[in-house]
Amino acid sequence: MTAKIIDFTGITSLDLDPERVLAKAQGQLQSVVVIGYDQDGDLYVATSYADGGDMLWALEQAKRKLLEISP
Repeated sequence: MTAKIIDFTGITSLDLDPERVLAKAQGQLQSVVVIGYDQDGDLYVATSYADGGDMLWALEQAKRKLLEISP
């Protein structure tokens, strides 16, 4: 007997595996900003935006959306 695994799409207080998050986003986006920490704990930032101002705008929009989420 095999189990059917369904991805949870709601908000959770638990950390998710970065590979799982990236795999879910792959093929779904027209532009992207990736921010994270590597295995040494160093900040990693990558983006598909050629213009830093566009990247900053996307980050500010994400920040606004996060601040609107009820605790």
